[in-house]
Amino acid sequence: MNKWYNIKIIANIYLLALSIFFCFRLLLFYSAYDKAGTDMALILESFWIGERFDIVISGYFLILPFTLLSVLIIYNKDSEPYQKSLFYFIFILFTIAFLICAVDIPYFNQFFSRFSMNAFQWMDNPVFVFKMIAQEPKYYMVLLPFLILDGLFYWRLKKIFGFSRDFNPQKTWIKTSVFVFVLLLIFIGIRGRVQQKSPIRVGTAYFSDNAFLNQLGLNPVFTLMRSFFDSLDKRNQSITLVNDQEAIANVQQYLHIDKPYDQKSPISRYVNYDTSKTPPYNVVLVIMESMSATKMGRQGNPYGLTPFLDSLANHCYYFENVYTAGIHTFNGIFSTLHSFPALFNQHPMKEINPVKYNGMANILRGKGYSTTFLLTHDGQFDNVEGFLRGNDFETIISQANYPSSEVKTTLGVPDDYLFRYSIPVINTLHASKKPFFVSFMTGSDHGPFYVPEYFKPKSEDRAFKTVEYADWSLRKFINMASKQKWFDNTIFVFVADHGNPMRIFYDISLDFHHTPFIIYAPKILKENKVFDCIGGQIDVFPTVMGILKQSYVNNTLGIDLLREKRPYIYINDDDKFGVLDKEHLLIVKENSPSSLFKYRKFNKKNYKNAYLPLANDMEKYAKSNMQVFQYISLKNKIKQ
Repeated sequence: MNKWYNIKIIANIYLLALSIFFCFRLLLFYSAYDKAGTDMALILESFWIGERFDIVISGYFLILPFTLLSVLIIYNKDSEPYQKSLFYFIFILFTIAFLICAVDIPYFNQFFSRFSMNAFQWMDNPVFVFKMIAQEPKYYMVLLPFLILDGLFYWRLKKIFGFSRDFNPQKTWIKTSVFVFVLLLIFIGIRGRVQQKSPIRVGTAYFSDNAFLNQLGLNPVFTLMRSFFDSLDKRNQSITLVNDQEAIANVQQYLHIDKPYDQKSPISRYVNYDTSKTPPYNVVLVIMESMSATKMGRQGNPYGLTPFLDSLANHCYYFENVYTAGIHTFNGIFSTLHSFPALFNQHPMKEINPVKYNGMANILRGKGYSTTFLLTHDGQFDNVEGFLRGNDFETIISQANYPSSEVKTTLGVPDDYLFRYSIPVINTLHASKKPFFVSFMTGSDHGPFYVPEYFKPKSEDRAFKTVEYADWSLRKFINMASKQKWFDNTIFVFVADHGNPMRIFYDISLDFHHTPFIIYAPKILKENKVFDCIGGQIDVFPTVMGILKQSYVNNTLGIDLLREKRPYIYINDDDKFGVLDKEHLLIVKENSPSSLFKYRKFNKKNYKNAYLPLANDMEKYAKSNMQVFQYISLKNKIKQ
């Protein structure tokens, strides 16, 4: 007799479902085994990650049946009248899941992406799709395994529901406590991770530089569900600011494109340098958390918060008028590396099937560079790790790589530990005799604020203390780097992910967007220069490529600020956007008149009517660029 039949039934169904999911993953593996490589450790890790995703889906399906069975056992009610309904409920749910797994195999082999809402884009022509399936024999190959595995599931499920039941004499509070404990375990399984920062995401599966093994770990039911809910999110809706062809014509004029280098993309242009005269310099990019230019003494801050950045600005190429694409860390990472703008609330790093961009890592890796990204916190937050692995970063170092004793807050390790940890890593990269591209995402200059005891700030204000500490950590990094063999041959780039709204004069805080942009290479850049040209975070990549003098196809909206000029830069503030030249700020809101201000003088008077042609030209410039990015993204013209 079984007094805890609710737990026994659910536990057995879990094991059964995981076994069936494993079989489908194994079938997918053998259908594309030539892409798996020979590293057995990576293959096994991919299957282990797959089990975690399978547990997530199984938990979603079984939490309701477990709750119902538990309520019955707590109140000593006969569950037999309900078990038949639960049996068919579970069988139908998992049958649908197994069918998705079966369909996913030919879908993946055709498109090299797991099943998602994208598969239904063909449904506007179902006759065509039916004929295509009916005329291709390989699509029938998944039907037999599905029927066999689903039949086995039905047979075993009948036996599981045949477990004997008995009155449970335990006290109600004991039965309730056991129910709550097991329910908590199911919730942990659904969340997929115990880390506080983020639940399991598509990016969790991206653990290596093998594109097939990264996707093998995913469960297609998970990717379908995730893409469905993402499609309902208004933040992911595409924009229509101006006609596509009009926008393309405008942007081609802005970028001086008479004829695109590649007809696949209307903005592609070949940037040619004589690489024979330039050695392959290393690149170290530091994306500084919340480091608004307004925090610098050079930009007028009176509190002495950034003595190192201020001193560095006197020995480098310093760009005074550069602005971030958005106000979120994911905007900063994405736009800095790939030179595309932020589009309202869209989150390009959370795509179910990560888009492959022509970015800094992609281009440099193609030229023989190693590519590494280090961040302080959980790599799954904002899907950073998954996105970057899908975009040619070979190595991602995040919170999981650091000793737990060094993790101080939700944002992971302090900045100076991040930099200390990185020096041996970079030394190893240098020893490989390949040029390297190493990128950092710092974290300390953001709440929850943490300042190590060994750092003694001058400020009393808690937020100011962390700015001082972040600046001190940068100094420590450069001091350590200067003692390494690779220092003289390395270009250091510093830019913020976004700023900080220290002062708010307008509906868009410019302090939230104004960023330092510093290129420091004392042995390579022989002169110290200050540039007052208007520019953006999206210009970092092409500008660095210009200093490297590496020929490449620029299929972005960024320009080389050392050789090209832009009339305006556009910035995104989630539900509105701004456009700046050296004197004016245009703010454009949905369903509201735009406004034009003279921001240099902190003037709050609206000058739009007085400068209407200028305001219209600024708005056209921003909308055209944003629309072109949306166009080439939707039309899959991103990657060259």
